[in-house]
Amino acid sequence: MNPSSVLVVGASVGGLAVAEGLRREGYEGALTLLGAEQHLPYDRPPLSKKVLSGALAPAQTQLRPEAALERLGAALVLGDPAVRLDVTAREVTTAAGRHLRADVLVLALGLQPRRLPGDALAGVHVLRTLDDAIALRAALLTGPRVVVVGDGVLGTEIAATARSMGLDVTLVGPQPAPLANQLGLRVGGVLARLHEGHGVVLRLGVGVDDLLGTEGRVSGVRLASGEVLPADVVVVAMGSRPAIGWLEGSGLPLADGIVCDARCKAADGIYAVGDVAWWHHEGLGTGMRLENRTNAVEQGIAVAGNILGKDRPYTPVPYYWTDQFDVKIQVHGLLSGHTDVAIVEGDPARGQFVALYGRHGQVTGVLGWNMMKQARQFRPHVVERTAWNDVVPATRSVTLADGPSTKTVAI
Repeated sequence: MNPSSVLVVGASVGGLAVAEGLRREGYEGALTLLGAEQHLPYDRPPLSKKVLSGALAPAQTQLRPEAALERLGAALVLGDPAVRLDVTAREVTTAAGRHLRADVLVLALGLQPRRLPGDALAGVHVLRTLDDAIALRAALLTGPRVVVVGDGVLGTEIAATARSMGLDVTLVGPQPAPLANQLGLRVGGVLARLHEGHGVVLRLGVGVDDLLGTEGRVSGVRLASGEVLPADVVVVAMGSRPAIGWLEGSGLPLADGIVCDARCKAADGIYAVGDVAWWHHEGLGTGMRLENRTNAVEQGIAVAGNILGKDRPYTPVPYYWTDQFDVKIQVHGLLSGHTDVAIVEGDPARGQFVALYGRHGQVTGVLGWNMMKQARQFRPHVVERTAWNDVVPATRSVTLADGPSTKTVAI
């Protein structure tokens, strides 16, 4: 297969990976990247850390120099979001009234942040785009009291950055420990102690009832417990949803994202990539959707190959990382919902360790806490689903009954 034209809807890391992958494979046809934002393709992970802290200028997040983008030979249509899709014609209509048609469409749409009622108050922020990061940094430079609502990866990164800037920071979330649903309660507890040790105030295991304001500006956060947290700046980091609202009624299969087969194909001539793609992982025998940069790049490369006829299932080992204070946490494989956890290198008390995660007698994931190389050495066990008892001595772990993902062994 060699289509005469490809339209990529989404000009961030996943969309750029598709375009570059096509050119590397020798594709010479017409190529268009359509982006909702005015900015050239940029990197998102630095936004909550280096851009927010001022260590990196906004312009330094650009993924490729303009000369490299010109050599790509793609038409860049920026600042014009897609609003309608004709699946049969493979035609996208934009907010500005453009009608873009191609032999193959790739939907790399990204996410939309979840919001709270009352977030129209001045001083309430979300962090998804470069413009969001610029606005939030300007607010943080005024020295405010900050409340971060959300105890997942993004919320904890923002809390760590704001606290490292010397601000008074309170982190609020429904989990019993930060990232407990992703990492388990015990490792989440280690993360909680890290934040508390740096002066972040934790209000966990509680929801938010309301945002309070005075004269149109946020003044506090009321928790479900009745406690009111004074705040000059509130950052809502309660997760995101796939940006697929405009596809409703298009005929594409939609659920928790755009439903795709093992090749990331959603319909004839239409593929999905990155945060919005819910695809069948043949290696794991289940459908999944991953929200991280690594997946967006790898999936974009895989889709580029499949567009050109390689016909290969996309079967990655999930991987993501987070940097908080002086800690880098790296995760290979799947951790949530697993019942076996064991420390196989290092010691949490010393701030460096590797933890293995398993389920039903097999290794399914590995986490490295400031031990990047050592964690990667255990990655083959994740790939091969090594028998748990072949890797972990019986004295190092305890198998628990199936239950909530927050159940782990003591480490």
